[in-house]
Amino acid sequence: MIDYEADTAFLGDWGRFQRQVFYLLCVTIVPNGYAGIAVVFVADTPAHRCAVPAHINLTAAWRNSSIPLLEVEEGSGALVPSKCLRYKLEDILRFSETGLMPGVDVNLTNVPKEGCLDGWEYDRSVYASTITSEWDLVCDNGWKNPLTTSVFFCGLLAGSLISGQLSDRYGRKIVLFVTILLQSVFTLLQVFAQSWVVFCVLHFVVGMGHISNYVAAFVLGMETLSPRVRTIYSTVGANLFFVAGYMLLPLCAFFIRDWRMLLLVLSLPGFLYAPLWWFIPESPRWLLSQGRVEEAEAIVREAAHRNNIEPPPVIFNPSGKDCEPEKKTAYNICKLLESRNIRGISLMLWLVWNSLSIAYSGLSLNTANLHGNAYFNCFLSGLVELPAYFLSWVLFRWCLRRPSLSSTLFTGGALLLFTQLIPTDQLALAILFEMTGKFAVTTAYSFVYAYTAELYPTVLRNTAVGACSMACRIGSITSPYFIYLRNYLPSLPYIVMGSITTVAALLSLLLPESFGMPLPDTIAHMQHFPGCVQKTPHTLTETDDEENPSSGLMKKEQDLYPVSPHTSSKCSKENSR
Repeated sequence: MIDYEADTAFLGDWGRFQRQVFYLLCVTIVPNGYAGIAVVFVADTPAHRCAVPAHINLTAAWRNSSIPLLEVEEGSGALVPSKCLRYKLEDILRFSETGLMPGVDVNLTNVPKEGCLDGWEYDRSVYASTITSEWDLVCDNGWKNPLTTSVFFCGLLAGSLISGQLSDRYGRKIVLFVTILLQSVFTLLQVFAQSWVVFCVLHFVVGMGHISNYVAAFVLGMETLSPRVRTIYSTVGANLFFVAGYMLLPLCAFFIRDWRMLLLVLSLPGFLYAPLWWFIPESPRWLLSQGRVEEAEAIVREAAHRNNIEPPPVIFNPSGKDCEPEKKTAYNICKLLESRNIRGISLMLWLVWNSLSIAYSGLSLNTANLHGNAYFNCFLSGLVELPAYFLSWVLFRWCLRRPSLSSTLFTGGALLLFTQLIPTDQLALAILFEMTGKFAVTTAYSFVYAYTAELYPTVLRNTAVGACSMACRIGSITSPYFIYLRNYLPSLPYIVMGSITTVAALLSLLLPESFGMPLPDTIAHMQHFPGCVQKTPHTLTETDDEENPSSGLMKKEQDLYPVSPHTSSKCSKENSR
């Protein structure tokens, strides 16, 4: 077997080649920051009321009084115009013709009501148009609005299922650029959608491209860069550029209030990545896995040339007994539920990942509904993620796993529960609580990736992280409906999301502690569940080596590829992210 790390060590860590790959791949991640969250402005619901046809001869007073006033919350006493009902126009017209004044001469309490038979009037002060106002996704059709976002997350789920297989078969580079093009083209086609159904079909494909190009860029960087640089790439580099795209979205949306023009502008940068095809190389590791040694060697020689280093005459030597394929036991997702111990860990982690996804995606999608300026709130929501990523790295580097995960989860859940208790006139305090909750949830979201990788053995690690990612997708798909609960009670989304997150925080204490413990190689090496008592660290023995012949190789791989704070930082960027 070719030892890629040893054979390419002469390239160094941070030469011109590594800097080029690092920054160009990070740049390709920027569109993922705004593509997943664009629906916040594209599908926002502006203030609306039932329309009264212009040909109906009503005075201004009777026209305004044709909409009944309803309580915001039962027993609150606060009244707002109904969004989905109006008084029967025949009765209103009859009262108007008598010359009586509404609310003075006529009590409208007992006047029959009807639906918005003539459509709706929308407030145009914030948005010139959204898909909600264009296709009337309100009242009886209100269920379509959260479904629009769920369709995107369903695309993420489908993309995550196939992108890895396509990347393994056809290469990281071609999948990266094809899916960037796919996302850009279908975003552009959404601009010309003439119905909600067509928009959703296109939105599904955009979601597939969104996750696929992110995964391809992530894997390409991890396989091309050296161990020390890939840790920085997977923790700080990719996340910072994702957040940069996140914060660019509200800036663009502030100046572009029409949803079609906004999507047009957001689709164009993807086409500018085409020239990068000649500057981003294919993964030499993948080429070697396909037996294309000459192509891999050509890329490494070009890297040496860029770094002003003289490469050895022969870089990869595929001859010898090390090239004989190893026999490995095949494991699938069913193995995660086989024994009581691994089943308990798996179910608990799926619950935590699902809860985190609901909270993170829900808070990201809810920024337009917060008190104050929607554009500033969205920008602030992205900004608070920057220190969260650094804090997650600090926690993972120096702190115990269980209390770190539980405390950040509990803080996020508690702040969400307290947010709904803040008076509506305390705008700054309400936003502070919600953004601090977003900060805590993002920290936990980033932290849980590497924690998951530490708990599972090498033989199941990729499968386990992939299964947790599936649980993450389910949470993302359902998150828009948690926000939709505000139509029944404004504080209900905070109560439900806060309760789920708080319960997950308490249950996460049952997970084993992995701080300072060696990575398990086999299922027998896994920590006990529930993890109330820290297990004595296992050590590889001769018996282990005999029972698992590949354990020595696995240990070597662990030394070469140390688990970083974000071993697989994919799902947090695929929901809006």
